[in-house]
Amino acid sequence: MPDLSWREAIIKVLKVNKKPLHYTAIAQGIIDSRYRKNVGATPAASVAATLAMSLKNEGQSSPFFKPERGFYGLREVNPGAEDVDEANEAQEDAEEMGFINALGMFWRRSEVNWKPRVPVLMGFQQAGSQEVDFGAEIGVYLLHDGSRVVYVGQVSEPRLSARLGEHTRDRLSGRWDRFSWFGVRRVTPNGQLEDVPTEFTLKNPISTMEALLIEGLEPPQNRRQGNGFNAVEFLQRTDPELSRLKQKLLLTELAKNLD
Repeated sequence: MPDLSWREAIIKVLKVNKKPLHYTAIAQGIIDSRYRKNVGATPAASVAATLAMSLKNEGQSSPFFKPERGFYGLREVNPGAEDVDEANEAQEDAEEMGFINALGMFWRRSEVNWKPRVPVLMGFQQAGSQEVDFGAEIGVYLLHDGSRVVYVGQVSEPRLSARLGEHTRDRLSGRWDRFSWFGVRRVTPNGQLEDVPTEFTLKNPISTMEALLIEGLEPPQNRRQGNGFNAVEFLQRTDPELSRLKQKLLLTELAKNLD
């Protein structure tokens, strides 16, 4: 069965659920229901862009409505539902703001094979989406000892994984077991990292500084991300080579026990 278009798939998910859903939940519903096999590396962004385009071009004729930031429903199954300023709000969901376009929180040091000169940092947006290697990201990073931040660093060249690898051999080697990173290079739907953005306004660095502090420090009174911060969080995937090495060691150990 061929893939449905993003629009057709969104409508199907919203019809089944009969209530507004966040665009990330819509994307996961499309994946789980197999309405599309090819969802790329950023399915949530594709859903948000499709919804924004519909509301912008079709207005009240769009089959979708937006009751609150990030949530969308079908007009036909929610008659009389109140809308927010659909086109502008939906466009904000589909756009990146600030400098940070992708991030990973509390990734495990043990899930990365640090032996290569350029280690692989594999991540994915949500279950079923294409994996992305963030080894060539540019931005800032945190080293954690448990939940405590022990070091803050930056990379201005596309070598995030190489820089983190250096910390497995320097004076910080025994001080951290997790790391978080905040990257400026956006992920394309086909899983590649775009070039570094060159245009920005004064609002960009202010929003970014606030967002980084909120995300990195997790202050209890901040209940949301910083203003103007819409970076996509990626979950960690164990380095495939490391998984193969672990399996090989396990098979070797089992063979020894059978002798």
